[in-house]
Order: sequence, then structure tokens, then C-alpha cells
Amino acid sequence: MPQVIDRRRPRLLLSAARHGLALYRRDRDLPRLTARAQGQTPLDALTEAEARMESSRRSGGATYSFARHIELLIALLAEERLRP
Repeated sequence: MPQVIDRRRPRLLLSAARHGLALYRRDRDLPRLTARAQGQTPLDALTEAEARMESSRRSGGATYSFARHIELLIALLAEERLRP
């Protein structure tokens, strides 16, 4: 598992993200997932967004979206692979 996602996540969540890696298109997905991030690297913006999503998941927040969380994890895994 990449260094970026070093905290515990449900196995099903990470498994879904790994399966979705084949469908990730950086040119299409990254701008959509990091649209609000001003002055951050894509990896930092994704990490921050995923941390907020994880917090919402753990607290049972009404705004939690399983699909969005998977999208963020897919992007994190893909971007981590591109790191030198």
C-alpha cells in the first residue's frame, strides 16, 4: 500500500479503489477532484480531501459519499504511483 494512505481503511473500500485504477484518467479525473485546491500539489489536495472524507465516514456524517471516497482513493493510488 502506498505511503500516502498509511492509515487503516476498510478492506472493501481499498479493494474497490484498486479495481478502479484501470479506469483512472488523470486528465479527466484529477481536475474534477482537486478543483477547490488552490496552491497545493495534486497529491496534497487529494490527501486532504480524502482525510476529510474519512473523517465524515467515521463520524457517520450525512454528507459522506462512498462513491466519492472511492474516487479519491483511486486518484491517490494512481498519483502515488506517478511519484518519483
